[in-house]
Amino acid sequence: MRRALLMLGALGCLAGWGMSPAARAQTPQGPAGQPGPAAVGGSALSGNLVLYTSQLEADAAQTVEAFRRLHPGVQVEWLRGGTGQILPRLRAEIAAGRPRADVLLLADALTFEALGAEGRLRESPEVQLGQVPAELQDSRRRYFATKLITTGIVYNTRAPFVPARWTDLLRPEARNLVAMPSPTVSGAAALHVQAWAQNNALGWDYVGKLASAGLQPRGGNGQVLQAVASGERAYGVAVDYLAIRETARGAPVKFVFPEEGVSAVTEPAAILSTAQNVPAAVAFVSFLLSREGQELASRQGFLPADPGVQPPPGFPDANSIRLLPLDAARAAREGEENLRRFNALVGQ
Repeated sequence: MRRALLMLGALGCLAGWGMSPAARAQTPQGPAGQPGPAAVGGSALSGNLVLYTSQLEADAAQTVEAFRRLHPGVQVEWLRGGTGQILPRLRAEIAAGRPRADVLLLADALTFEALGAEGRLRESPEVQLGQVPAELQDSRRRYFATKLITTGIVYNTRAPFVPARWTDLLRPEARNLVAMPSPTVSGAAALHVQAWAQNNALGWDYVGKLASAGLQPRGGNGQVLQAVASGERAYGVAVDYLAIRETARGAPVKFVFPEEGVSAVTEPAAILSTAQNVPAAVAFVSFLLSREGQELASRQGFLPADPGVQPPPGFPDANSIRLLPLDAARAAREGEENLRRFNALVGQ
């Protein structure tokens, strides 16, 4: 995410990129090698679909397999890596005049705003939103939110107090006891800083006070969670699913969705303007937003973008979660400047 923005201009080779034997998904065929019938709507989609994704490998495999069951005539080839790996590869392909991906499924809206500004994304009004709120989507239908990975507060069960609001982290008892991921490492943290900055009730005044109270950026979300679970820090700014999973495993941590709201990485999907198989790409993105696709996201442990789909165990009702407003286009424009400003405040 944030790392992706920093690397957006890179055209280097993609170290560590790989395609496992299972990653090239050959779909079931009908008689005499013909594509089998699609399972939904009588559609007979066919051909090859290339997906580049930052999903975890197991999640990507499940997603592709679920789509194949609906559209067995489509052959799906998927490659996965971090967003900061995928973008250099994609840019190298674009520079060579041979972009291969039809669909991108990556971490955050900021990445897609940058690609959209360059005309790399296809406006796709044909994509079916299901019951995912339209306000979560890009108004030009260039990219589509598929889930909500929110950033809130994780606290140790022995912490001096239970926080309810972001401003609680400014209480004297929390001084020098708050950690957060470095926005130069964590895309979710980079987006979260932007959400703080754009919020009238918080803004840079809040960030500055938090920095003065000893806020400590350290690595990624996992490192923050470890610091809180060990008791080294009482509070952390972190993504929801990691903390909720650790609570279920017996770790002495709990997660809070602050009253002012949480930021959310939406893991958008987009169809490239150079896509070779547009019908299959539209069907794939529509599947991610469908009831079945949203239920799959929930089974994978993520908060669905569709508020009507039951969230995973440990999550509250999605309708009770308040999101901090974020102008993604503005965040993409101001990202580098805001990162420098944050690092100056916390002494990085």
